[in-house]
Amino acid sequence: MKINYLVIEGNIGSGKTTLVNQIAGEFGARTLLEGFDDNPFLPKFYEDQEKFAFPLEMSFLADRYNQLKRNIREFELFSSFLVSDYYFMKSLIFAQTTLSPDEYLLYERFFYIIYKKLPKPDLYVYLHADVAKLMQNITKRGRSYEQQIDPAYLEQISKGYFRFFKTQTDFPILVIDTNKIDFVQDQNHYRKLLSIIFENDYPRGINRVLMD
Repeated sequence: MKINYLVIEGNIGSGKTTLVNQIAGEFGARTLLEGFDDNPFLPKFYEDQEKFAFPLEMSFLADRYNQLKRNIREFELFSSFLVSDYYFMKSLIFAQTTLSPDEYLLYERFFYIIYKKLPKPDLYVYLHADVAKLMQNITKRGRSYEQQIDPAYLEQISKGYFRFFKTQTDFPILVIDTNKIDFVQDQNHYRKLLSIIFENDYPRGINRVLMD
């Protein structure tokens, strides 16, 4: 399978950015990483979701679009392998969970104006992990503003991703169950994960793999 544009996604704490950096280091790929550490609304959102959900989601929408537009243009120019730790549809998935119905309808109008202009990945990989494992990972990495995350919020995000998968037929989606592996610490798990991603040809729509 020829992959020029690879997306690795997952819920908060799934290890997506770590895997992107591992792949980029091994294959010399360019990375497109989501910038969130300097978003002024993110810590406020975790303290008061109802008040800060809309400005947070709008800021992410603008940031992701500007980053993708800039980097995808460069990617097309040089035709190099690009691996990203997010896909633009993530904006809508999170907005469905965090926004009120009226806010979401307004947000959705802006989203689809932008979305139709962006390229689709050659392969979209989703690292699935249960909420209990996600919470362990979140605690382990120790970001202060994440320690207040409600497990129910992670469950809602997970359901949002799978709703999206059921409607998507534009590109291959590979859902990998990572509950029983540790691709960061175990090289055998990492090599097996690479094999699953790069040594198979997946049809459009949902494809599932259970790793153990």
